[in-house]
Amino acid sequence: MENVNNAGKCTKIAVSVFAILGAFLLMAFLVRQMTRVAQPAGVGADRGAARAKDNATIRADGAAALESWGYVDQPRGIVRLPIEEAKKLTIQGYQNAATFRTDVLARSEKASAPPPKPVNPFE
Repeated sequence: MENVNNAGKCTKIAVSVFAILGAFLLMAFLVRQMTRVAQPAGVGADRGAARAKDNATIRADGAAALESWGYVDQPRGIVRLPIEEAKKLTIQGYQNAATFRTDVLARSEKASAPPPKPVNPFE
């Protein structure tokens, strides 16, 4: 009688081990398939070339802005100066430091003044 019970018990254990092993293998297979499906597309050469072109355009525009005159805000009278010209004006301004400081502070307040509040039509 003991041999029959042990044989049945071993068979149950073997079936359980194979079922658990099969479940793990099935889960590993499904995870692998999901990572393949959900993986984003790689950056292609065309996308990289477009980014490089945009980067070159941005850098060229920035370099041109550093070395040219232009208005930042024309109604307020705020202009953009070339760097070399700004250096020269700063050196000339510091010949009389007190006057230059008050002038710079006045221009800074003018440039950073908040816009007027819109008029409420219901008042």
